[in-house]
Amino acid sequence: MKKFQIKNWLVKTLSALLVIVMATSCNKDVPEPTPIAPAPIVGNSIGNIINTDASFSILKAAATKAGLMPLLSDSTLNMTLFAPDDAAFAASGISAGAITVLRAGFLDTILRYHLVSQRLPSTQIGNTFPNRQSPSFLNPAPTISALLRLTNFPTTRNGAWINNIPIKQVDIVASNGYIHKVAAIVAPPQRYLWNRISTDPDMTYLTAAIVRADSGYAPTHPASLVGVLNNIGANLTVFAPKDSSMRSFLTGAIYLALVAQGVPPATAFATATALASTPAVFSNPALYAALPATSVRGIVVYHILLQRAFTNNFPTTATAYKTLLNSGIAAHPGVTLQAIFGIPGVPFASSATVKGLGNATASNIYINLPPVSDPTGTSDQHFLNGVLHKIDQVLIPQ
Repeated sequence: MKKFQIKNWLVKTLSALLVIVMATSCNKDVPEPTPIAPAPIVGNSIGNIINTDASFSILKAAATKAGLMPLLSDSTLNMTLFAPDDAAFAASGISAGAITVLRAGFLDTILRYHLVSQRLPSTQIGNTFPNRQSPSFLNPAPTISALLRLTNFPTTRNGAWINNIPIKQVDIVASNGYIHKVAAIVAPPQRYLWNRISTDPDMTYLTAAIVRADSGYAPTHPASLVGVLNNIGANLTVFAPKDSSMRSFLTGAIYLALVAQGVPPATAFATATALASTPAVFSNPALYAALPATSVRGIVVYHILLQRAFTNNFPTTATAYKTLLNSGIAAHPGVTLQAIFGIPGVPFASSATVKGLGNATASNIYINLPPVSDPTGTSDQHFLNGVLHKIDQVLIPQ
């Protein structure tokens, strides 16, 4: 495991970086929209367009029940609505009849996440990596701060998207902003990354590795990975190896360590297989020398980007991006990302990979089509503080 050991000063550097991460919110303090100057554009407001366009009949019913039509009709405000039409509601399993039984507060929450507090034509969304962050009208915790906002993430890279939902028509101009038609409901995130990782039956090794990496740190400590994965202010992408991938990697690592100590190969393999057979491998004191907390931490942080990366925003040619490991090893090239869009008529990535510097081949992301939300999805899983993708290898930094 010597080649995987990360210098002790990585912990100190990570501590400083994680303070910045926790202080940098993806939920910007954004005031309610203010009156525009000069005078508003003459024409129909977003509310008027929804009220008269027959393709928005379900959206009209939802906005009316939620009490949002006066806001959407106010021509003195600046806003952009990522608007699901009737087909988008149907694609999301919501019928006109469902609106009558859904709570007004629920509809208000959903629709406010579709609404951005600025004029955002497609020319200003941008096609760079990662997606643009745009504060929505949705405040997830008004008792904490009246100005807190969840952000959504539009992009015009590889098509047009908001988060991982396709935009099928852009730039419907209104007197108080823009409407972009989306292909499905853009669901606001509700849980933290740690909630998903620590409860997924196929991420038990990753959970144990994170706990081992946090040895000696309280969850509130700036260097605590559990704390960051539970922090609404973080903005991350986690590439999460499945248990089978972690088990295979650990078996090989322990085997090499035992052989280096002079254990016969056959015995070393049998012993390594047994030791790596459960997540308790990370809490086994007999393996602390082979799996020191700093080495485990180095491996874990190599699987984390300090930005949200949806597969639809991946580059189509292999491109390197920095990881959390770069806070301690600045010159490290990071991981290499690539997506392929190859299914006719399907806008989503047909495959996507992430490759570590020390990996012989790229790790595949388990793609789910169409995109689904947690707890069963495997790609583009959106949480309050980031995105998660399941992968089929452990990423090796060197």
